[in-house]
Amino acid sequence: MKIRNALFAVLAAASLSAAAQDLSVGLSTPVTTMDPHFHNLTPNNSIAKHVFETLVHQDDQQAMRPGLAESWKALDDTTWEIKLRKNVRWHDGSPFTADDVLATLKRIPNVPNSPASFAIYTRPISDAKAKDAHTVILTTRAPHPLLPNDLATIHIISAKMAGMGTPDYNSGKAVNGTGPYKFGEYVSGDRVVLVANDKYWGQKPAFQKIRFRMITNSAARVAALLAGDVQMIEAVPTADIAKLKTDARVTLASTVSNRVIYLHMDSGRERNSPFVTDAAGKPMEANPLRDPRVRKAISMMIDRNAIVSRIMEGEAKPAGQFLPETFHGTSKRLAPEKYDPDGAKKLLAAAGYPNGFGITLHTPNNRYINDEKIAQAVAQFLTRGGIPTKVDAMPSAVFFSRGSKLEFSFLLAGWGAGTGENSSPLRSLVASFDPKLGNGAANRGRFSDAGVDAMVHTALTTIDDTKRGLMLAAAADKAIGELTGVIPLHYEVSTWGVKKGLAYKARVDQYTLAHEVTVAKK
Repeated sequence: MKIRNALFAVLAAASLSAAAQDLSVGLSTPVTTMDPHFHNLTPNNSIAKHVFETLVHQDDQQAMRPGLAESWKALDDTTWEIKLRKNVRWHDGSPFTADDVLATLKRIPNVPNSPASFAIYTRPISDAKAKDAHTVILTTRAPHPLLPNDLATIHIISAKMAGMGTPDYNSGKAVNGTGPYKFGEYVSGDRVVLVANDKYWGQKPAFQKIRFRMITNSAARVAALLAGDVQMIEAVPTADIAKLKTDARVTLASTVSNRVIYLHMDSGRERNSPFVTDAAGKPMEANPLRDPRVRKAISMMIDRNAIVSRIMEGEAKPAGQFLPETFHGTSKRLAPEKYDPDGAKKLLAAAGYPNGFGITLHTPNNRYINDEKIAQAVAQFLTRGGIPTKVDAMPSAVFFSRGSKLEFSFLLAGWGAGTGENSSPLRSLVASFDPKLGNGAANRGRFSDAGVDAMVHTALTTIDDTKRGLMLAAAADKAIGELTGVIPLHYEVSTWGVKKGLAYKARVDQYTLAHEVTVAKK
């Protein structure tokens, strides 16, 4: 009996080991590029982290830890010394050196046609030099204490590939990283295949091959998990969470994320906003969205609690600002807007629109949890409040391309703070659009206020963490509370599902990292 049990244990272990050679993952949103600098979008960044690495890594709560940089320190208010990790090699076998970091910093602001650039994180750097092969000295234009946070968002590429374009990355020709996985295959809209880097400097990959399948249909994604076609899925549909919690074949992991779902309005154009009409449906010359009272009225028309309870089935948290209060630089004053349709109508009338106006809300239909359903609910609330609203939903790749060209008047989108604090959304979403500074990279409503810009700039150059946090909070108070530059709706609760026997620790940044999947402890 003992011999039989021992043999069974050996066979079981061998079976598990064989099964662990490959991992299939169902993604909820298409990966649009393999170029780690082209489009600052969570699905793209998530895939990039398997192949490329950042100087500063982040854990599941976005706490910083050494990555390709062993250490970093400020030599003075504007000078930083970055000590690079030694004995790291690129996938082609060549050594990682300071030259690769310099080439990366030079490339990022010059990537053509980027719909959401990473330049916001490199613009504060005025000079970068190699002290030696494994030491980089970075000089900033002004004191910039958040530089390590910024470095956590920048994927380092090989200097040999710095001259390559986005098509070269998408074909795999230029995909040469230092990460735990190497490029295998990329088929736009369908799949990404990665193979283990057996010479990785860190913890060796647990799976020999990773197949990321882009399964945008939520029901199909769950079905694939239950059928064993994939062993892991992201963005478990809210409608299935209760049922899957009781399914012995599946383990769920969830957390409140750093992603806010918000509405952006065209407050830049004085006239002829493309999708604004009068109450009769005719084109409207004046743009009512420039008036903060109109934007405030729109916010007051939306019942966030109803969206969270009915559309999100409780798997979200109403939002009054860019990040939950636990994050650095958030405000203690910004609560979710109270649902007040009567007050909204009065405010709309006071702004000169007693009969309202018409508008179209544009939204992706395959990017955020229940994105199109949320947009439909917002449209219903606004229509009841006197602003007849149509919804135009489209695939995320089309949505972001058109939105970055300012083709919309009113849009639904989301933002996850890659740096783990409030300067990220402030700089990207409400700072005035300024390519030279890298600000406003995702400010598709072209909101602009000199006071907000000044507050953000002052905060970013303030060394003291406490003072900087208060300044960032004050900037959010003005941009959201006073001027309604954007309308926060809710924070997503992110949920992953893995087959029994595997485990995954939910991340606030929503990244689906296959190299963090482990065999569950019994």
